[in-house]
Amino acid sequence: MTENQTATILWDIPIQTDKEIKANRQTMKKLTKYKDLETEIKKTWGMKTTTVPVIIGALGLVKKGTENYIGKIPRNIGITELQKTVLLGTAHIFRRTLSIK
Repeated sequence: MTENQTATILWDIPIQTDKEIKANRQTMKKLTKYKDLETEIKKTWGMKTTTVPVIIGALGLVKKGTENYIGKIPRNIGITELQKTVLLGTAHIFRRTLSIK
């Protein structure tokens, strides 16, 4: 979670709502699915939300056009920083999986 005076960015954080919201990995489906979450947040907390679909593969592959979406995030986040975060998460999953006996 990152926040400043104008925005709060929730990243991979579960949000409790009255209605179950299913997420998806594809851009258009993600925008459509998270529309319900935007509505629930507005109804519950009276806040305006915007979904910014940033999709990065487990090995850092970035979908074409991602730069346009990242530009909407009110913090100077670069694709390289996001890829690093994804790769660290992937490495963590690999280490955990390989340590299972």
